[in-house]
Amino acid sequence: MKSVTNEKKGMDIHLLMFYLGCVVLNIAANTAHPVTPTIFTTLGLGSYMFGVALASQLVTNFLFSPFWGWISSYISSRTVLLITCIGYGLGQALFGLATTEMGFIVARALTGIVCGGCFVCIMTYVVNTAPDSVSRGQQLAITATIQMVCSAFGYFLGGMLGEVFTHLAIIVQVIMLFIAALIFRFGCKDDARFSVSELKGRNNVIAEFNPLKSFVLAKAFLTPLFTVLFIACLLQNLGFTCFDQTFNYYIRDQFGFTSGYNGILKGIMGVITMVANMTICIWLIRKTDIRKSVIGVLAICSAAMFGVIWFEEIVPFIIVFVIFFAFNSISLPLLQDLVASGGREDQNSLIMGFYNAMKSLGGIIGALFAGLLYTVNPKLPFTFGLISFVLATVLAVVYNKFSPRKAK
Repeated sequence: MKSVTNEKKGMDIHLLMFYLGCVVLNIAANTAHPVTPTIFTTLGLGSYMFGVALASQLVTNFLFSPFWGWISSYISSRTVLLITCIGYGLGQALFGLATTEMGFIVARALTGIVCGGCFVCIMTYVVNTAPDSVSRGQQLAITATIQMVCSAFGYFLGGMLGEVFTHLAIIVQVIMLFIAALIFRFGCKDDARFSVSELKGRNNVIAEFNPLKSFVLAKAFLTPLFTVLFIACLLQNLGFTCFDQTFNYYIRDQFGFTSGYNGILKGIMGVITMVANMTICIWLIRKTDIRKSVIGVLAICSAAMFGVIWFEEIVPFIIVFVIFFAFNSISLPLLQDLVASGGREDQNSLIMGFYNAMKSLGGIIGALFAGLLYTVNPKLPFTFGLISFVLATVLAVVYNKFSPRKAK
């Protein structure tokens, strides 16, 4: 009895340290965002650099996400988190030292290679270590909440540090990423599913590290029905990225909001996200069939996006924005849980890597279309986002109709 109690206590400590690492990582990942415009404009770089730099990071994130999921099966999620958090920090150090357009593009591309591994292995660690499906769903909801809340706080912290001097935000970011690497490595359990010796025993080890090979391996689990779910995930992130990239500029351009008001809104969104995920989302995971629940959540997001397009006045616009943001945050852990439960246990790491790649692909498309469509009409990016969410809702209906029921 005593040994069982100690084991449970140990597991709680590992999970607590994992959440702490997630907090530090997500704060750090967002501290550079508020000072990036200042850096670009001070150096006299073109306005197109915002989209180009983001796209370069998302492209490499997309290419390498399945690889990090695959390799974590052999070296464990905590080791990948150690490598990628340190690599993320070094990439951001290069970003802080860059002075030319090509320098920023290269720094962002290198950062994209490793930062995808950070967020992939947060999911693989939960999926691999959760004792049951309900716990897995709850832990995914908690990590999604940490991501949204700490992202808002990181944005605020970076803005305050930037007031002291611009590059202080990046210096603090690099330090925090190194700290997160150590927390993950020494605070988390080893969740590797295969021995490293199995990897060493393969004939052509170098070929195994080809990131494109991980996409080929996806055919082992990518059934037509599972493909429907992945496309729904892609469309959800496409719609959100298009909305998020447009919103910050829209409220400044159309309503005259200052960056201070923008920061306040992000802080409010962080609180709302925490409340929504810890109440509505947890209830949906515990008490409902997630296949059906995600349909309603995505439908509410679609309706709220329609409201964003329809309303011209500030107050109703902000209200539907709040509704959209809250229910979009709920959709993330629900979709993650559906993906995690859709394949075999020995495929979990690769599946979550492929899931993150689909999210990144949606982000690439959403970011590119947001800027292009806004120049035509400020409401067009929201319309594009609405279409994406409606299609994601339809695909969720298809997935619910044809997927086999599994007991929780």
